[in-house]
Amino acid sequence: MPYIGSLDQGTSSTRFMIFDHAGQIVGQYQLEHRQILPSPGWVEHDAAEIWQHTQEVIVGAFKQANLIGADLKAIGITNQRETTVVWDVTTGLPLANAIVWQDVRTAKFLEGLPEGDKEKLRHRTGLQIAPYFSASKIHWLIANNPSVQHAIAAGSARIGTMDSWLLWNLSGGVDGGVHLTDVTNASRTLLMNLETLNWDAELLLIFGIPRALLPEIRSSSQKYAFTDPAGPLGSAIPIAGILGDQQAAMVGQACFDRGESKTTYGTGNFALLNTGTEIVRSKNGLLTTVLFQLSDQSVHYALEGSVAVTGSAIQWLRDQLGIINDVSEIERLAASVPDNGGVCFVPAFSGLFAPHWRSDARGVIVGLTRASTKAHLARAALEAICYQTRDIIDAMVADSGVPLTQMRVDGGITANELCMQMQADIMGIDITRPLIGETTALGAAYVAGLAVGFWSSTDEIKKLWQQSRQWQPRITAQSRNEGYRQWRKAIERTLNWVE
Repeated sequence: MPYIGSLDQGTSSTRFMIFDHAGQIVGQYQLEHRQILPSPGWVEHDAAEIWQHTQEVIVGAFKQANLIGADLKAIGITNQRETTVVWDVTTGLPLANAIVWQDVRTAKFLEGLPEGDKEKLRHRTGLQIAPYFSASKIHWLIANNPSVQHAIAAGSARIGTMDSWLLWNLSGGVDGGVHLTDVTNASRTLLMNLETLNWDAELLLIFGIPRALLPEIRSSSQKYAFTDPAGPLGSAIPIAGILGDQQAAMVGQACFDRGESKTTYGTGNFALLNTGTEIVRSKNGLLTTVLFQLSDQSVHYALEGSVAVTGSAIQWLRDQLGIINDVSEIERLAASVPDNGGVCFVPAFSGLFAPHWRSDARGVIVGLTRASTKAHLARAALEAICYQTRDIIDAMVADSGVPLTQMRVDGGITANELCMQMQADIMGIDITRPLIGETTALGAAYVAGLAVGFWSSTDEIKKLWQQSRQWQPRITAQSRNEGYRQWRKAIERTLNWVE
């Protein structure tokens, strides 16, 4: 029986998962990588470490499943999207640390762009002018790193998002790796035109980026290359699917139709609404992005709201404050008090993303008294996840004109039953979790499987989706509105901190 492999390269870890035809997991392995923080607001990853971990998790997943690479019909790749890698094709080594999507070092450069250029960028890409996206990161690497400059002059430099780096390595690297990306990742760079689905020459000029550095753009579901038999799979297996992580979660949730939505809870939170083949331009601080393109079919678009810090706020409580030893402890600690005791926590560590887009904001904890405890802070951290999600869903409803009655959710924090009940209470709608929670990896498997005929159609995939759990609101509208009013007051306290 053949299987589909999925490489899920996230912000905090890399994992490889193997799925059967029913979409069930038959093997998986995961490794965390370092978060490199050289200066306030700077976040980096070692791309060489991530490639090493990629090889190890592939081997580990096969060992756990008692399978070999030849048992796979194809593999898909999903990845943290805007994180930017530059490498030398003659050595196969990164020329600098990857600049992560959370990094805000380019905020001042972007603020200084002429208004005409900003408007051109917004209209053609559907994105906001923010350091979140790849273009200003690429500009910074070219302008500030002599190794990158020398490699560009020598014609050996290549730049891409994580999917491109991993595809290049998996397909042979220095011995013939391909330099490609898909439309979903390309749509997160501030460089791809939403209408032409190609790099835009005028936008490249704004950031001073040579076209030759960038990968070719392909659909999300097709055979891009075969894995190097000398690599971790030990066989030539089609690499047949690429999706940015949030788009992959939409596919994993079987949200193929216009009007369907999901929210993924990970390092950050990401809510998407399928707008079909129509480009809907937001008036409420959301992003317009490519959702997927299956082979040569029409591209589907989405509205997206992105929150920079949700799950990573729990890691901060563990790693920086030390109030928990493991992220799994947060639910028990938060449940030990009946409410937040007046404490409100806005984890704007890298500014505020949608719908505010304020890179001058920084995190605050307000409402502290002598009676405040670490349990109140833990509860406030979970509430922050839910309130930030409400902010973007409210904006999504305003843009689309379609009120949501339920929301499909996935990601690590959805295992936290208290947090999901809080989410239902704060939003006043039903929250639904699927039976298979690893929707990001599953979505990458689905598009790879579609490309090789493992699954016949999206209709077949829709039939695989099953509900695991649903939460319904328990609090009154008055309590909900009062809590949200306090949250909005706390948001105001974060603004204008960075001058």
